[in-house]
Amino acid sequence: MTDKALTIETVCKNRGKTRVLSDISLTLEPGQRVALLGHNGAGKSTLIKSILGLTPIQAGTIRIGTAAPGSAQARRDTAYLPEAVSFHPALTGREQLTLFAKLSGTRAHVPALLDRVGLGDAMDRRIGAYSKGMRQRLGLAQVLLGQPKLALLDEPTSGLDPISRQDLYAIIDELAAQGTAVLIASHALTEVEARTDRIAIMRKGRMVADDTLANLSALAGLPIRLRVRARANADALAAELGGNRINGASVELLCSPADKMQALRRIAGLGDAVADVEMTPPKLEDLYRHYAQEALQ
Repeated sequence: MTDKALTIETVCKNRGKTRVLSDISLTLEPGQRVALLGHNGAGKSTLIKSILGLTPIQAGTIRIGTAAPGSAQARRDTAYLPEAVSFHPALTGREQLTLFAKLSGTRAHVPALLDRVGLGDAMDRRIGAYSKGMRQRLGLAQVLLGQPKLALLDEPTSGLDPISRQDLYAIIDELAAQGTAVLIASHALTEVEARTDRIAIMRKGRMVADDTLANLSALAGLPIRLRVRARANADALAAELGGNRINGASVELLCSPADKMQALRRIAGLGDAVADVEMTPPKLEDLYRHYAQEALQ
């Protein structure tokens, strides 16, 4: 037996003569929310298809709990929301979700699920009249069927407005709270930065980072940005602290995490000459650039 919801060990995948996954290892514990990041072509979609058992691997192992990808047990335990979700346009939302529940052998209160994802007023409308965001919500309702042990979400906020994005992450939090491990492939860095437990970054088929945001930041050693606003004379403040003048009223400094407290003591020592201090640690976008070694598109 294993207490891992997902175990990936040294997985390799070739497409013709090209290696598209190289020694990928990743684990998810029950209830963990992990963001999977990477540029287009990094191998995220191939990895997800391998977890689903849709594409074979050349080496390594993948297990959903103790089950092999594509097995009956793995299919029961796994929910998947693709980026380009598609349903039968002639069915209503209620009919489609009821059909999925019957196919999976799940006893579910379909109207309650549709209401939970914001489709309560549209459950009896034809899916062909749904917007892209509404179809995405219906796909999320399908994910909620049967309380899966592993949920794979590929760009889950695609087509959703800001309020709907917040609602979606609230549902992801609920899934995690009930023990579902959630793997989120996304380009929305600001969202996953605040709503996931761990960050995994792929580049050219390799896993180049996999840790908490705090640990990734510490390992990267990227500078902290301090912006000091002068009470009166920014020139004097710049002469004392160094750094760059900003907007004629502030001075911006960069310091390493190890030097942060020393820099703050220097600033505090200036007393009334300082009106305010803003400290900005490295953001996920900065860390992504660092680990992926290329600019975001």
